[in-house]
Amino acid sequence: MPDFTVKQYEILLTALQQADYTFQTFSEFLQRPAERSIILRYDVDDKKENSLLLAKLQHKIGIKGSYYFRVVPQSMDRKVIEQISTMGHEIGYHYEDMDFARRQSPSHVTENELYPRAWELFRKHLSQLREICPINTISMHGSPRSRYDNKALWQKYDFRELGIIGEPYLDVNFNEVAYFTDTGRRWNGHDVSIRDKVADGFNFNFRTTQQIIENINRLPDKIMFTFHPQRWTDRPLPWLRELIMQNIKNVVKGVLVKRNWNEEA
Repeated sequence: MPDFTVKQYEILLTALQQADYTFQTFSEFLQRPAERSIILRYDVDDKKENSLLLAKLQHKIGIKGSYYFRVVPQSMDRKVIEQISTMGHEIGYHYEDMDFARRQSPSHVTENELYPRAWELFRKHLSQLREICPINTISMHGSPRSRYDNKALWQKYDFRELGIIGEPYLDVNFNEVAYFTDTGRRWNGHDVSIRDKVADGFNFNFRTTQQIIENINRLPDKIMFTFHPQRWTDRPLPWLRELIMQNIKNVVKGVLVKRNWNEEA
């Protein structure tokens, strides 16, 4: 069976259900983590309709997830967000305000000068989303083409002042919670990920969804999965287009990752 299809996605969720995991939203996990807990996180970067399809499938089989929306047209859609929220899923803000501030500022502006503008934009965008539904958690957008890490904003400001209770990259101990992300259109895409990566104490190297399914009994008690809904489709042409485009992106990202390593060395 081809990978990154909705059918394969459903098989994965069913296998996790049968392994007696409790599915929690990120907010629920932060406040009262279950003994065996799965957090299904969705970074809605593009093709917002795909997120609705996955949310409906989850709702059908009785599990919840956390959906993080950007404030750009290809992601943010009031009707889509309302429908997903009504099903009981969590909605969060997929923020990229350091990058927004950079794009809206003259080229000579320094990073330190960007922080106040980024904080202003973050508060504005958070308020826009909260007009649709409650927002209690946030998740950084990687902005791979930007030189700025959007998480850097929290070196100067505290999102908890705005009633936000958590950010995955800052508030999860990934030595206790395994992290699987489909970045790069594979589950071991660390070498082609600019920022969607964590340092953890686990040593899994699954490339395909099927490999995860076949090793369910080896998985730890607490796991966060990050999905990018634009990757998951049963439609042949969009599936093929996503495959081709992601392979091109992976080449570019691989070069950027190596460049960053060289700069840090």
